[in-house]
Amino acid sequence: MEASFVVPGPLDVAGTLSRFHLWGEDPANRLSKGVFRRAIKWNGRWRAYELRWAGGPDSPRLTVSVPGARRAAIVDAAVAEVRHICGLDLDLPSFYARAAGDAVLGGLATRLYGLRPTLSPGAFEMLVGSVCAQQVNLAFAFTVRARIVRRFGEPLLVGGEAVYSFPEPAVLAHAGLAELRRMQLTVRKAEYVVGLARRVACGELDLDRLRGRSNDEVIEELTAVRGFGRWSAEWFLARCLGRGDVCPAGDLAVRRAFEHFYTRGRALGEPAIRRRATRWGAHQNLAVHYLLAGRRLAARAAAGGGA
Repeated sequence: MEASFVVPGPLDVAGTLSRFHLWGEDPANRLSKGVFRRAIKWNGRWRAYELRWAGGPDSPRLTVSVPGARRAAIVDAAVAEVRHICGLDLDLPSFYARAAGDAVLGGLATRLYGLRPTLSPGAFEMLVGSVCAQQVNLAFAFTVRARIVRRFGEPLLVGGEAVYSFPEPAVLAHAGLAELRRMQLTVRKAEYVVGLARRVACGELDLDRLRGRSNDEVIEELTAVRGFGRWSAEWFLARCLGRGDVCPAGDLAVRRAFEHFYTRGRALGEPAIRRRATRWGAHQNLAVHYLLAGRRLAARAAAGGGA
């Protein structure tokens, strides 16, 4: 069973989903040969779905299929997840109007037209991923996260490809620290993952409830969990909840992007980055996403890989 719909755009589907293979393979989010595959839990059972697309960024047609599904509600759930992953609720046209007054963002908006941040559909998935990414490069973080997914997730076959469900809190709550260490998590990171999983599994931490809380309340609640600081909380707000008025100014890559585009490499402190980002108001999340993507383009060009 499948559903097909046209997105008013702008949306560069391939560019938006490209982060799922920029730093390595993601077994829970498989992107290959123009098809995106993922697992969704519906009515207590994991089901795999596929996303295909056609057309340009101004009006792409998205087709979501759930092989073997017999009820439209399953496809509707997959469509809702796809819309979230592709950031369709983010107001890109308004951001472009605001970016036109910024020499840097205006140019990036033209080069990266239709690019949106990919948003994590699972709060627990996002937080475990943030633990993996703490103080390491993203390629290594992806490698470690992939090991966790393959070991503790459920494999499903769809379109001849294996895609894994992201491990559930109840499963990771019983993971052995020694086994997580063998996956190259540090002792503390292994403890953070298991500790988070236990709090979520027993209901002590209700991640779904965070969607209705203010930014400050989300930051306060997450930073009360061992292993999670403001860095993790702000990325959670930006890339899971899709909040527009967030800038993870403490992130090294964000800082380097600001320095590259606005100060010719001169060091910027976190307060200075926050002051500049505040000018973009509800478009901070998108502005940061475009600066990071633009910085990757510049790095590839400098390395001789072209734009």
